[in-house]
Amino acid sequence: MNARACHTSRVRAALLTGFGGPENLTVTEVPDPQPGPGDVVVRVGAAAVNNTDINTRVGWYRGGGWSGGVSLPRIQGADVCGRIVAIGPGVPAARIGQRVVVEPVLRTVNGRHLDPPWYLGSECDGGFAELVRVPSQNAHEVSRGLSDEEWASFPCSYSTAEHLLTRAGVGANQEVLVTGASGGVGSAVVQLARARGARVAAVTSPAKAAALAALGAAQALGRDDDFGSEAFDAVIDLVGGPRWPTLLTALRRGGRYATAGAIAGPLVELDLRTLYLKDLTLVGATIYDATVFPALLRRIEDGQVEPLIARAFPLAEIQQAQEAFGRHEHIGKIVLNVR
Repeated sequence: MNARACHTSRVRAALLTGFGGPENLTVTEVPDPQPGPGDVVVRVGAAAVNNTDINTRVGWYRGGGWSGGVSLPRIQGADVCGRIVAIGPGVPAARIGQRVVVEPVLRTVNGRHLDPPWYLGSECDGGFAELVRVPSQNAHEVSRGLSDEEWASFPCSYSTAEHLLTRAGVGANQEVLVTGASGGVGSAVVQLARARGARVAAVTSPAKAAALAALGAAQALGRDDDFGSEAFDAVIDLVGGPRWPTLLTALRRGGRYATAGAIAGPLVELDLRTLYLKDLTLVGATIYDATVFPALLRRIEDGQVEPLIARAFPLAEIQQAQEAFGRHEHIGKIVLNVR
């Protein structure tokens, strides 16, 4: 095969054509992506489903988005594992055939620095397709003997989790409360916090407590339980909602709160006295810096964290996959097999 061209002229892809329900996703054929300068084209083996996909589909980011809005039609999919099958000018020929995981935050496109960065499957087409074009620097070669589905479970959720823990300064022997702990990001936070030597209290349903204990949670709390007063050094919150003030109550003086989600509601009530009298730090975490993803991959390659697959669907069943994701009955990741 020519290193600068793909085998076929059209490929299968799941195309988002409108905002709303899963019926707006259609598996069809689209022109195959051609690599530009500094690009690679990856033949996708697997791609995972994320909250970002759901939020984009229902119009959560409309008028705002990651960098000003999402245009349609769009191929979603931020989590990608596959092999490089084509390269653009300036990319070494040795990259052809490499097995890679794609970093979803794109800081440079066509030689142009992006500020803010783009997110794969949001501002540009992503991995719910047989082929995806990305900047070469975003395609990280991997060697650990995991399946494509297992590798695809990591990029978005685990990089978000690593970013949250980094922003919150979580380290060894610290007490950490994690809300939404059974989801993709939450279960990643549990594993990565444990890998840092922290002690984790996971907020989840009773039915999922044992599974989270197996991932490293030292304690499981129900969603309506009393989280205590000044019991934690850090809170990693993916839920928000009406119980949000209890999370700040649970923080010790000088504690850190970090969030990357609001599945129970984005509007919360803050008593400023709690914030300043306890010297708390509140941070949001969306776009991580350039050191986070390589650090995450080192942890995965070293076996410090393990993949957690809830269920795999073929690409043709993307509507069912997103519906299953939205029911929140699973632990870990829902993955699309694209091969």
